[in-house]
Amino acid sequence: MKIILLSAYTLMFMVVTSVRAESGGDSWDLVSKGRYIAQLGDCTACHTQPGKPLFSGGVTIDTPFGRLVGANITPDPETGIGKWTFADFENAMHKGHNRKGELLYGAMPFTAYTKVTSDDNRALWAYLQSVQPINRVVETNQLPFPFNLRTSLYLWNSINFSEGVYKPDAKQSVEWNRGAYLVQGLGHCGTCHTPKNVLGGDKANHDLRGNLLGSWYAPDITNVHTGIGAWSQKDLVEYLKTGTNRYDIASGPMAEAIENSTQYWKDEDLIATAIYLKSLAGANKKEKPAPLSSNDRQMINGKAIYADRCSGCHVSQGEGIPHLFPQLANTPLVNGDPTSLIHVVLAGSRAGGTTAAPTRPAMPALGWNLTDQNVADVLTFIRNSWNNSAPAVNASRVKEVREKLKE
Repeated sequence: MKIILLSAYTLMFMVVTSVRAESGGDSWDLVSKGRYIAQLGDCTACHTQPGKPLFSGGVTIDTPFGRLVGANITPDPETGIGKWTFADFENAMHKGHNRKGELLYGAMPFTAYTKVTSDDNRALWAYLQSVQPINRVVETNQLPFPFNLRTSLYLWNSINFSEGVYKPDAKQSVEWNRGAYLVQGLGHCGTCHTPKNVLGGDKANHDLRGNLLGSWYAPDITNVHTGIGAWSQKDLVEYLKTGTNRYDIASGPMAEAIENSTQYWKDEDLIATAIYLKSLAGANKKEKPAPLSSNDRQMINGKAIYADRCSGCHVSQGEGIPHLFPQLANTPLVNGDPTSLIHVVLAGSRAGGTTAAPTRPAMPALGWNLTDQNVADVLTFIRNSWNNSAPAVNASRVKEVREKLKE
């Protein structure tokens, strides 16, 4: 036992000594800072496959062009980044190319990570050098021809990538700038929440206004009626910290992001993020439309279905039960794109679990005994009742989501 412990301490000493030699700083503090930065950036999401060692890769990333797989970023010299230098790593983060100079695909969010400071990159690098090296070969590029040819990425980058570290806005507060740095950079929120152009890059001037992700929809998270307009800063902090608030309970990809990342953020970073997001309205602010008439056919049918299938948990007037069953009344995200609502009704869902809110309530799947029209009707009723107002849901849209769930 003493020999084993001695070997472990010797290995850590060697890692820390190596990091100190390259960084010139207090390596213990640097590694600790880097661990937190890895949580801010949610490195686990793409680089740690469930049941496999930390950062050993293997996570499948489905794109409109085919499949990519998260790389092994442990310090293994043969299959990981053990032979990389800090300069190699920073080039990947800032410029979007690997040690060999090959351009990276946008699934690695270097378009956001380019905004990360060199100090933060150095800390993250120090932390990655301290994790257990895992010899695991990962074939990252599984795209079909011609998308597997990286030469096309030169054109992609020229259209979709602007290199440069985040520059603080002198007109804004320190907290606002910290929030902007986290949302635009390490948090890479736009990777999911910003709509994409035909090449898969972010649409210009549409930052964080919602984006379709297969059978889920990453909602608009700007300060509008169909986004987080009714959410307070406190609501946002609570949601990111616990996975739940008075309006919503996280599910799907967002539940994973909260479990792996935001529940571990410092309170001051959560507050800064909330301050920044609540400032985003801009010229495209959407006015709240008038709700559909209660005499509408879908509203009548949907009301009956809601009373029979939904009211037991979400209560007769959509009040829900705090932190257990989401409130549907006067809920901003109910009014946005209905894709995620359709997904949850058809396939069910289980909420994420966090240290602050470990209970993981579930929504049963109802797609097995509700037709596409039934689902469209009940969601249309929910989206136009109790101070909600949104366009009717079409049965054809429900059918599309149902088909995606079979893939």
